[in-house]
Amino acid sequence: MQPSSSRDVFRGRLLRLTVEKWPGGEREVVHHPGAAAMVPLDGDDVVLVRQLREAIRSDTLEIPAGILDVPGESPEECAVRELREEAGYGAHGVERLGFVHPSPGFSDERIDIFSCRAERVGDPEEGVEVVPMRFSHALQAIQEGRITDGKTVAGLLLAAQRGR
Repeated sequence: MQPSSSRDVFRGRLLRLTVEKWPGGEREVVHHPGAAAMVPLDGDDVVLVRQLREAIRSDTLEIPAGILDVPGESPEECAVRELREEAGYGAHGVERLGFVHPSPGFSDERIDIFSCRAERVGDPEEGVEVVPMRFSHALQAIQEGRITDGKTVAGLLLAAQRGR
């Protein structure tokens, strides 16, 4: 479906906000270039990163991820690149787990999620803490509300469903 009209109200470095006319009324829609995320498995551990998320004024534990902002780069290539940049790990045996729309009520963002066997190959980005955690403990952290990032919850549960 398409709106009957759409007008830009904001264009930023990453996001674009439009006001669209739909049969039910006007809607504000955030347009996002998309992202990719990796569930990196190192033996019995999943490699997570802790970083400050200013919008929620808190640190979060997350799977490595990033924006699709390199021209011609596939979601898989983006996920592999972000794993190396954020956590200092390389990816082997990359497998697609699926995708999520994290906020479809107001945004068209799509995050493609992959898993891999991970191996330490370098140093992580400044400002990012690498947190290897037993996979079973990460699933428990979801239950306890210590992991709340949507792509991370989805990625870990998709990986668990596949027997990781």
